[in-house]
Amino acid sequence: MARILIVDDSPSQLLGIQRIVEKLGHQILTATDGAAGVEAAKAQLPDLVLMDVVMPNLNGFQATRTLARDASTKHIPVILVTTKDQDTDRMWGMRQGAKAYITKPFSEDELSEVLERVFSNQEPPAP
Repeated sequence: MARILIVDDSPSQLLGIQRIVEKLGHQILTATDGAAGVEAAKAQLPDLVLMDVVMPNLNGFQATRTLARDASTKHIPVILVTTKDQDTDRMWGMRQGAKAYITKPFSEDELSEVLERVFSNQEPPAP
């Protein structure tokens, strides 16, 4: 069981993703914008972050870049979960440090597959 931080400003999206992730047997942490997500990741050190892109205060691209560049959080894989489905968005998200990119809406099977792939390729935390 992993501890997964879900960062999304939409209460309905947050709840929907939370239900899927809990059904898959993982523990949930939540944040409702990018800035709160970065703070939660630094404080809680989750095993993985599911990050929306379009959010107030700090968007998901900026939050992902912040986590990827911070020594205390750079080992935490980030999966961008967004409605932004253009190839340029996907490429930009990966350049910010995301390990995967999934577009909404998605099925439980799709999310499960992406989580499994990211966890199996996860690099160990730096000493």
